[in-house]
Amino acid sequence: MKKIMTIVALVLFVMVSMPTIATAGTTKGQKLFKKKFRKKCRFSGVRFARNHTQAEWEEIYDNGKFPEEAKKICPRLKLDKIKPSWWEHVYEFSVKYAKDGVVPKC
Repeated sequence: MKKIMTIVALVLFVMVSMPTIATAGTTKGQKLFKKKFRKKCRFSGVRFARNHTQAEWEEIYDNGKFPEEAKKICPRLKLDKIKPSWWEHVYEFSVKYAKDGVVPKC
């Protein structure tokens, strides 16, 4: 009985923490943009994200052209300095704050 209660508690903990993990990409993407992109781009992350709609960002990311599009928007950006694992977080941030996405609080 004790093992069953432990397993149930563990499953509940995982289920409760899942939404937090799923939304962490947007926040992390915003922090990554501030730390790694902003100095080179010379503009905010929201201005970067507003270059496309959510559907356009999704299509660019699905085609594997997100780094090239980032370089197009921000020519001074050095792609070799950006870790491959960071692109997913910056993508999630870009989709959330796209032209047709969430309006940031100022």
